[in-house]
Amino acid sequence: MTKKSKQSKEDSSSNFYIKPDYEDALKQKGLTSIEEIFTFVGAKNLVKENLAPSRSRIQFEAGNPAITFYLKRYDKPPRLLQLKNWLTHRKKASFAYFDFEPAESLRNAGINTPQTIAFGDEWGILFETRSFCIVKEIAGADAIERKLPDCFYQARTAGNFQLRRDFIRRLAQFIKKFHQTGYRHRDLYFSHIFYNNNEFYLIDLARAFVPQLLSERFRVKDIAQLFYSAPKRFFSYTDRMRFYLEYNGRVRLNKEDKIFIRNVVRKAQWMARHDTKHGRSAPFAG
Repeated sequence: MTKKSKQSKEDSSSNFYIKPDYEDALKQKGLTSIEEIFTFVGAKNLVKENLAPSRSRIQFEAGNPAITFYLKRYDKPPRLLQLKNWLTHRKKASFAYFDFEPAESLRNAGINTPQTIAFGDEWGILFETRSFCIVKEIAGADAIERKLPDCFYQARTAGNFQLRRDFIRRLAQFIKKFHQTGYRHRDLYFSHIFYNNNEFYLIDLARAFVPQLLSERFRVKDIAQLFYSAPKRFFSYTDRMRFYLEYNGRVRLNKEDKIFIRNVVRKAQWMARHDTKHGRSAPFAG
């Protein structure tokens, strides 16, 4: 990531970075400064339920041939949330930086993540005033919440059964490798795992961090979110057990495994009760 500009005043500063290979593409859209980033409207607004007022997400195309990009913007994020982020990550940085930094660290560790092609932030005397990051679309991939491999939708045959088991095995290996980095996602639902050409990708890493305390608690939370978001019509309890045995490298369960699984199921059931109160159904419960 190359620094394009930096402006400093007595009471504020701003930074703007862009990967050199994408400078021309962003120039086509007039995206060459933080001010232009935050006034940019020529794109598809990606509305999301419960998205905070300080956040926005848009999709646009640029370049020749055209490439799809996603722009995340944080405008005047609440100061209390900024403080909470600094404490969680054990450093002072902008909201967009906490999107960018885990993705880069995980990519360097061999975990597929979206490529960040631009990043910037602007600061007041102490707190962030606004920040952004732009990531490149993962070509041909989609969230496994929306689209599983075809073998899950086709008639049950010996061949499809083996393909399903292979998918579950590789998903377990991917999540195991992710957790071995020390990172915990904290939002590890099927909507944040993308898949294409036998490759998995992790997205939406703004909450991901490496905990110094309670690492096992956050590991339980991650696996519970996976358990919760795996649809009952596609994933039986036997499938879930296959996932866990592969994830943990076990042939059979020991006492610690059983405790871990009980904690996962308890957490998923709590999430289901919460969703039921708000008129939503839990995928794992059908």
